[in-house]
Amino acid sequence: MKILVANIGSTSFKYRLLDMHVGATGRSPLQAQGRVERIGQPGGDCPTYECAIERCLGEIVGAGRPLARLTDLDAVGFKAVHAGPLGGARRVDEAVLRAMQEFSFFAPAHNPPYVAAMRAFQKTAPELPLVALFETAFFESLDDATTTYAVPRAWREDFGVRRYGFHGASHRAASERAQALLGRGDLRHISCHLGGSSSLAAIRGGVAVDTSFGMSPQSGLPHNNRVGDLDAYAVLYMMKKLGLDADGMARTLARDCGLAGLSGGSGDVRDIAQAAQAGDRHARLALDVFVESIRHYLGAFLVKLGGLDVVTFSGGIGENDPALRAACCAGLAELGIEIDAGRNAALAGEGRISPDRSRVAVWVVPADEESVVARAVATVLDTTPSASRARGRSQ
Repeated sequence: MKILVANIGSTSFKYRLLDMHVGATGRSPLQAQGRVERIGQPGGDCPTYECAIERCLGEIVGAGRPLARLTDLDAVGFKAVHAGPLGGARRVDEAVLRAMQEFSFFAPAHNPPYVAAMRAFQKTAPELPLVALFETAFFESLDDATTTYAVPRAWREDFGVRRYGFHGASHRAASERAQALLGRGDLRHISCHLGGSSSLAAIRGGVAVDTSFGMSPQSGLPHNNRVGDLDAYAVLYMMKKLGLDADGMARTLARDCGLAGLSGGSGDVRDIAQAAQAGDRHARLALDVFVESIRHYLGAFLVKLGGLDVVTFSGGIGENDPALRAACCAGLAELGIEIDAGRNAALAGEGRISPDRSRVAVWVVPADEESVVARAVATVLDTTPSASRARGRSQ
């Protein structure tokens, strides 16, 4: 079964072509990968997602390429973000697209480009099955006490106001990998996905029990330029002070806040760390706020789990910033969380960064969201009668 996994950004299209049958034999399922940047932007040469998709298909379909013909492709999978109560993994249809549009207010940097790309695929290859795995799917196991805000009951019942959780594919992949590495399925696990967008998840026995995210990907930890947690009354106060309406404030919270807002410059942790080392106190504060927020959720989730067996770091920051990993775990030896400074500094790729003797194993686990998406797509195709054309082609 050959599945194209599409990772859509506001101006980018990244893809991986995976052959799930090859993966089942123990060989790498990755058949091809590529990216198109600056879609519709100055300096780019693809004005639309349709153009980017046509380029992608041109790179993987044809003589000498991974697919001899387009009909050899079984489906396209999307790491979709938010459709409110409509979650899980499901075929993309008008109901899914309408739900994504309805919740675009909560994911303005994610939902519109995904909807545009899905519609572009429908136009370019109308017979090709499209499947969305929503980022919220991993957190559908959370109990009502964890997901419910203290607001009028009708807000949840009528409008879907609740905590959802995101980065589900990354946290699921980290959970599966941690279980494999430690040879146990009963782990109490805190997964730290740290990147341009960051979150923590509490996982017990492979099942999510809490998340740092709330109703939107703007919540939880400070992100690159998105706000993270903030008192609702601070938002209302500043709306009055600045004369902003809801849409104007939403743009501010999604574009001008987070680490970029704190540092007064770049939201990239690499740039912020360099500025902090040069003595920039605003950059130093941005890093300190980020670490403090991570440690806040780390402590809360340790209590939620009633103890801890493993911590994992994934994402661009989590995988590549040893100083930040060390700061997150500093002074926690009495809780069983320790970092081996030598291992941490020298690590490239996957590896354990805690001492062998430590009670809690701390690992760096590179994110593998595409495999999670591809498996979810394969499951949908195997259980959806209307996917019989795709199944018959690949068997």
